[in-house]
Amino acid sequence: MTLTPARSTVAYFSMEICLEQAIPTYSGGLGVLAGDTLRSAADLGVPLVAVTLLHRKGYFEQHLDPSGQQTEQPVHWSPEQVLEPVDAQSTILIEGREVHVRAWKYTVKGVRGHEVPVYLLDTMLPENSEWDRTLTDTLYGGDEHYRLCQEIVLGMGGAALLLSMGIDGETIYHLNEGHSALLTLQLLERQLDGRQHFELDDADLESVRQRCIFTTHTPVPAGHDKFPLDMVRHVLGDERVALLEGCGGVHEGMLNMTYLALHLTRFVNGVAMRHRDVSRGMFPGYPINSITNGVHAVTWTGPEFATLFDRRIPEWRRDNLYLRYAVGIPLQEIREAHAASKRVLLDEIARRTGQQLDPNVMTIGFARRATPYKRADLIFSDLDRLTQIARTVGKIQIVYGGKAHPHDGGGKDLIRRIHSARERLGDAVKVVYVENYEMAVAGQMVAGVDLWLNNPMKPLEASGTSGMKAALNGVPSFSVLDGWWVEGHVEGVTGWSIGGPDAEGDPSRDAVDLYIKLERVILPLFYGLPFAYAEVMRAAIALNGSFFNTQRMVRQYVHNAYFPSGVPADVVEATAVL
Repeated sequence: MTLTPARSTVAYFSMEICLEQAIPTYSGGLGVLAGDTLRSAADLGVPLVAVTLLHRKGYFEQHLDPSGQQTEQPVHWSPEQVLEPVDAQSTILIEGREVHVRAWKYTVKGVRGHEVPVYLLDTMLPENSEWDRTLTDTLYGGDEHYRLCQEIVLGMGGAALLLSMGIDGETIYHLNEGHSALLTLQLLERQLDGRQHFELDDADLESVRQRCIFTTHTPVPAGHDKFPLDMVRHVLGDERVALLEGCGGVHEGMLNMTYLALHLTRFVNGVAMRHRDVSRGMFPGYPINSITNGVHAVTWTGPEFATLFDRRIPEWRRDNLYLRYAVGIPLQEIREAHAASKRVLLDEIARRTGQQLDPNVMTIGFARRATPYKRADLIFSDLDRLTQIARTVGKIQIVYGGKAHPHDGGGKDLIRRIHSARERLGDAVKVVYVENYEMAVAGQMVAGVDLWLNNPMKPLEASGTSGMKAALNGVPSFSVLDGWWVEGHVEGVTGWSIGGPDAEGDPSRDAVDLYIKLERVILPLFYGLPFAYAEVMRAAIALNGSFFNTQRMVRQYVHNAYFPSGVPADVVEATAVL
């Protein structure tokens, strides 16, 4: 390993971070991944700080009526009770007004005592206008103008805050998705040091580029933020728009946060091998790499399996690669740990919904953001066939969870269709939808179901991490070959595929394939050869749990993205476990 004598810190910027249940600053996969990344960075001793927004009103609390109609309410929480105030402040210009930004601190503590500070930005200050005080209220709320101003607070306000705290020097900036891309504008202005936009040259751009890396998470074009140039000019001013034009941030007449990040970062990665390929097709000419996502193993391994691993593989917490040795755990112990996890889940479902599910029945789990391309209702494509399978091969019960964005009408329709199918199926196939899906029930679901179902429309799955969490708990995946499952799938060994290996999906074929494998492979194995099914469960832990974790992922970021020329001596000393 090459050593270089630089003092280095990584500043990790993300619009949402899932820190803990009591802090509702996340909506789903992106935030959960960010939180897991920070937990593993703390475990490994990586010198990292994180920046996000406070989200005083959280994402939202979801309520579902008997027909599946979703309504939303703000989340009420008190930052003062769970976070530490920070003295430092920064000031940014929005529409010519000074907007003051302060921060609250949350500390992520690693297994060896290393700490990763997280700074949650807040504009609720008396010196700000009434409207400016709301900028850190709602995650993914408001209109385009609100979102642009939020992203200015995150990127420019966050970079300025770190500078005011003395965090700069050799800092490497990691943009977790394009929301924070305007931090590059802040760095570019520092690089110009008073010079005008027309004096910008390639050396200035390269100076900023060498300090930034970018992870893109979405293969869906609508997921890449872009803003009308007239709006940007009104909010940021003519000089900054000219600078954005000069550095490649304006694409097809819009400020495009992804193109801004692509132009001003030295390392760009997708979050799975397949997502890398899709991203290269979306953004030809850019050198896009891949570092496949993972999950924080200690967080998402349920208590029952954690106890089993502690007894059989005591090194697993320190080094997740030891989960490979799950191949030596007796199958009966796998079955017992899973049965205990399943009881916990079914008890929680009964408490939340009043519905009693049978612990002896094959229980399928599906919990994702409710949006049309994820096709949560694919299994209901032919209710008569599903009913016939359940009656003749083996009983089925299905547990759902997931929120639709308040403005996603298609996602809300999807939840209503699931409720409608539930009514039509009755007792033939019991269906439960757990409302207000969040971190605690997510952990119980990925550990307690018997099979994890995931069938988005290909190639729209960037990575997906819920199936990785399930694998840690011995729950096999039943999924289309997209995202991480392209890498984690071994047919009949770690789980099962839906549809073919082609990059583009075939919706009609997917539904047929789902029914065929349920009827002819999965249910007969589950009911007829339970120890053979347990072998699949064990292989899911050993093959997928040992690799698809953020400990491996963070190591890859350290060696391939943060410090590709050699890990600095001070980092090596702090991260001996690497």
